[in-house]
Amino acid sequence: MKSKEIKGGRKSKAKRLHKYYSYTGFYSFVNESVKKSILPILITLVAVFIIDYFIFDFSDFFQYITETFSPIIILSVFFASESLLGLVPPEIFIAWAGKMSTPYVYLFLLALASYSGGIISFFVGRSISKFPRVHNYLEGKMVKQLKMIRKWGGFLIVVGALLPIPFAITSVAAGLIHYKFRNYLLFGLLRFVRFYLYALLIFKIV
Repeated sequence: MKSKEIKGGRKSKAKRLHKYYSYTGFYSFVNESVKKSILPILITLVAVFIIDYFIFDFSDFFQYITETFSPIIILSVFFASESLLGLVPPEIFIAWAGKMSTPYVYLFLLALASYSGGIISFFVGRSISKFPRVHNYLEGKMVKQLKMIRKWGGFLIVVGALLPIPFAITSVAAGLIHYKFRNYLLFGLLRFVRFYLYALLIFKIV
C-alpha cells in the first residue's frame, strides 16, 4: 500500500514539474537552443568531412600537431579556453584526441579539463558578484542566462553541459546567483557524457 502511495506521489510530483516547466518556457528554451545548435554542428561536421576527403588531410594535420606540441600544452590551451567563456569549439580538440594512441584516455582528459574549467568559471562568477559595477555589467550582458538559471537552476546547467552552449557562460551565471556548488558539481558531470557522445561521431569522421 505504501509503495503505491510513494509511486503515486512521484507521478504527481513529476506532473507538477512538467506543468511548471511547460508554463515557464523551459521546454521551448531547450528546443530553441537545440535548433540553433544543431545546424552549426551539422555544417561543421559536413565541412570537416568534405575538406578531409577532397581538399585537406586532417589526419596529417593532427599528426603534425601531436608531433609538434606536447599533449600537456594542448590540454592547457583547452583548459584555458573552457575557463574563459568557451572561446574554442571543443569539437576541434575531440578530433585531436581521436588521433592519439589512446584516444579515449585523452577524451577523458579533455572532458576533465572542460569540467574543471567550468568550476573556475563558477568561482569567477561568484567573485564577480562581490563587485557591484562588474556584476551589474554582466547582469545586462547575460540577462537571459541569469533569468533562466534563476528559474530552472540545475536543469539549465544540464542543458549547458550537454548541448553546444558555452558551458563557461552557464557556469559564470550559476556563480553569479550563488547556486549551490554541490549541485553544480553533480549536474556538471554530464559534461563527460557530452564529450563521449560527440566523440562517437567525430572519431569516425576525422
